[in-house]
Amino acid sequence: MPRPVTLAALLLTGLVGVAAAAPPVAAAATPAPPAPAAVGSAIGGPLLASPGVVVRLTGTATALPALSASSWVLADLDTGEVIAAKAAHQRLRPASTLKTLTALTLLPTLDPSSTYTGTADDANAEGSRAGIVPGGTYTVHDLWNALFLPSGNDAAHALATANGGMAKTVAEMNAVARELQALDTTAKNPSGLDADGQLSSAYDLALIARAGMARSDFAAYAKTVSSRFPGRPTKAGTPGPTFALWTQNHLLTAYPGAIGIKTGYTTLAQNTYVAAAERPGHRLVVTLMHSSHGVWKEARALLDWGFRNDGLVTPVGTLVDPAPTTLPAPSAVAAQPATAGTGAAPAQARNAGAGGAPWTASAVALVALAVGGGVLTRRRALAPGQRPRPRPR
Repeated sequence: MPRPVTLAALLLTGLVGVAAAAPPVAAAATPAPPAPAAVGSAIGGPLLASPGVVVRLTGTATALPALSASSWVLADLDTGEVIAAKAAHQRLRPASTLKTLTALTLLPTLDPSSTYTGTADDANAEGSRAGIVPGGTYTVHDLWNALFLPSGNDAAHALATANGGMAKTVAEMNAVARELQALDTTAKNPSGLDADGQLSSAYDLALIARAGMARSDFAAYAKTVSSRFPGRPTKAGTPGPTFALWTQNHLLTAYPGAIGIKTGYTTLAQNTYVAAAERPGHRLVVTLMHSSHGVWKEARALLDWGFRNDGLVTPVGTLVDPAPTTLPAPSAVAAQPATAGTGAAPAQARNAGAGGAPWTASAVALVALAVGGGVLTRRRALAPGQRPRPRPR
């Protein structure tokens, strides 16, 4: 792939040429997007403000595949080059792809070995559920598998409760989005279920995916195919039998080199998807929003196109780095109490992951709120670590 194209470079060269190859074909059965905000943000490069397809091909590059998605981005996960896109900044409902932001926000703050006791509110979560039962005992590690694999909204509720509650968790998610410069994103809940004003964009989902996949723990959960999950206890205070959880991400079992990361669906959002795969030398990520049934096949086609045309396209933009912030001295950050109820960990810990290099030295402001129950132990850095019928997830 060519070297990343920065926003500054695009502005200096006055790059405005756009070549649309094989314009996306809208599926007749897919409802129109529900009144999205207008595209117009130039973050990542001025070409990404376009509402149409943007791609810059050489004479030997092949045409883009036809896609039903209203908005999509194909980018290099390592360099941040945006290879091609359509309506990259169009704000749409994210469905459960928003759980990637939930994970990026909470992975640094919840100890995976800590235990959590399920509640009735967890068990009654709307949409897809992993199977949390009131009074059941789970590790946070169990809850992460429940969030990533079957896209459990009960797990999203439980993790937010363990973090100190919904309001605190959503505030931290929005702080992380701002830090990443995911400025099209507004979170209203940790599950991605439809909520007024809860929006994101294909560009932002790619930013979040890139930050998440830089963490070893996030990347491990994102590519897990199956895991065991505790069932209903047979006797109070004793572990129950376990059952299997399976991923909803078809690419993980059907596409060579697939490495994650998250599916999504609601009636209003339609199908949303973030997928990543690797070939020797580099990794690609594709994000699709408001797509028809079979979105994973569209992701596969776009990944195939990206790998096949490696080096034959000029990037149309870039996934920007997190925004710099004014921080207290490192000693002051370290002095913050690492107890239940504290806010998000510094971005350096959040984005580095166990054994990973930090993305940025910036941090989200700590928010002191009372714990609503759940995890007993918290810390700032994490240790290593047939198609189902569509349901809101």
